[in-house]
Amino acid sequence: MTVALEVLVPTCDRPVELACTLAGLAAQEHPFDVQVSDQSAGPASYDTPSAQSLLRVLRRQGRRVRTGRHLPRRGLAEHRAALLAGSSAGHVLFLDDDVWLEPGVVARLHGAILELHCGLVGAAVQGLSYLDEHRPAELAPFERWAGRPRPERIEPGTPEWDRWTLHNAANPAHLADAHLGPGEERVPYKIAWVGGCVLYDRAVLDAVGGFGFWPDLPVDHCGEDVLAQQRVMARAGGAGILPSGAVHLESPTTVPDRRVQARDVVGLGGIVPRPAGVLS
Repeated sequence: MTVALEVLVPTCDRPVELACTLAGLAAQEHPFDVQVSDQSAGPASYDTPSAQSLLRVLRRQGRRVRTGRHLPRRGLAEHRAALLAGSSAGHVLFLDDDVWLEPGVVARLHGAILELHCGLVGAAVQGLSYLDEHRPAELAPFERWAGRPRPERIEPGTPEWDRWTLHNAANPAHLADAHLGPGEERVPYKIAWVGGCVLYDRAVLDAVGGFGFWPDLPVDHCGEDVLAQQRVMARAGGAGILPSGAVHLESPTTVPDRRVQARDVVGLGGIVPRPAGVLS
């Protein structure tokens, strides 16, 4: 069965955080289905009473909700590839298991990607413990998209790559305060990549190979989302969306070994920009 939008949640050893993530989804009114894939070493993170209660809430709302174990662990990229392969949705929202969404975020992202006709839109996660810490130099690369985002090839060492600082700490909250004008529901802006909450046009993600590069990576790697996003943006453009509404729970990382970056191993490749007027 084909659905318009499915939220894909990879999780591992985060029962408390996952319940909080599911609570954020349960507060959304926009239609979507949910798939949770668990790689916990012990009991599944979705098998706690709190997570099970929220899964029941989501089902009670009329959503198709699926959960399952995905073992053995073959790395972050393979986990995302498996989630994607299990979905038939036209748009897929990859949501990390340590992100709470305020009401309205999913509707805002879905509305944005339909309006902008680009390959992805993202809500950058905010670390609100840093809310009183202002970083003007890190906000300097901010630039709105005027109209539909254009394909961009993001390369290290370029001004486009330097946009990564926009999403440090509580920077997304400060950007919204500074750039969201009266009556504006959302502001699309230029990005290097977005962590934690990214909605893809499924056809574009498939066109650039999705996360199918996973066999070329060692099990211990990170940055698989950076590589996939930058391939999508080279093909069809992408945007961050203000206000974000995505809150990072600031729990310790489950990926402490970050020495192998996916893009350093695999590379961006020769992605051909989507022809003008083609929507997928």
